[in-house]
Amino acid sequence: MSVKDRREESMAAPGIEVQPHELSIVIPVLDEAAGVVEHLQALQGLRAHGVELVVVDGGSRDDTVALAAPLADRVEQAGRGRGRQMNAGARCARGRALLFLHADTRLPADALPAVRQAIGDASPWGRFDVRIVDGPAALAMVAWAMNLRSRLTGIATGDQAMFCTRAAFDRAGGFPEIPLMEDIVLSRRLRAIARPACLRTRVETSGRRWARHGVVRTVLTMWWLRLRFWLGASPEALARAYGYAPR
Repeated sequence: MSVKDRREESMAAPGIEVQPHELSIVIPVLDEAAGVVEHLQALQGLRAHGVELVVVDGGSRDDTVALAAPLADRVEQAGRGRGRQMNAGARCARGRALLFLHADTRLPADALPAVRQAIGDASPWGRFDVRIVDGPAALAMVAWAMNLRSRLTGIATGDQAMFCTRAAFDRAGGFPEIPLMEDIVLSRRLRAIARPACLRTRVETSGRRWARHGVVRTVLTMWWLRLRFWLGASPEALARAYGYAPR
């Protein structure tokens, strides 16, 4: 049995079986044909036990939609932008709780019982710790710093697989439909409702961004963009500085 097969078997274990539509996982995608099948296959054990998978495409020019369709409960189209896509997914999702999962982030085998317990303990929202994989060894320190900062500030990033009850999501007004920092803004809105459950269970996210641009350069860029955001710079200007190119 392969590592992936063992993982799927673990995720489908009876001990973490959920009722239909107790949870919906919303996955925004854009030109993810190279990895979307593997990503969704790893979630099929959860889907078999009633977790709804909602994929929201932001205008892919490759075969992402066709490849995702057999492996998801719903595939929706929305304008480009993770905030816009995740809001569209939340609107059509039927789960009482929502988990927002980036296409390059993988859930751990015990994700569902962890989320269930966090929400059951009266935390209406939360996030996972993160481990950055497929990159330089220095990324272990980057992940450690991300997790610590998030735990201290109550602010989460999209790489940490944010989750919340539908009631909390609606009360917070959903994601702002801006091209960057949508996760930071939603975290601030949710933090005004309650402190997050900061799970030590780790998701794994790809280090491809750091590997492509260099660890130090990427970290400094993100710090600089976040500082500018706190000082009032527009998300559109920050997105352009980050390399976002409108289609």
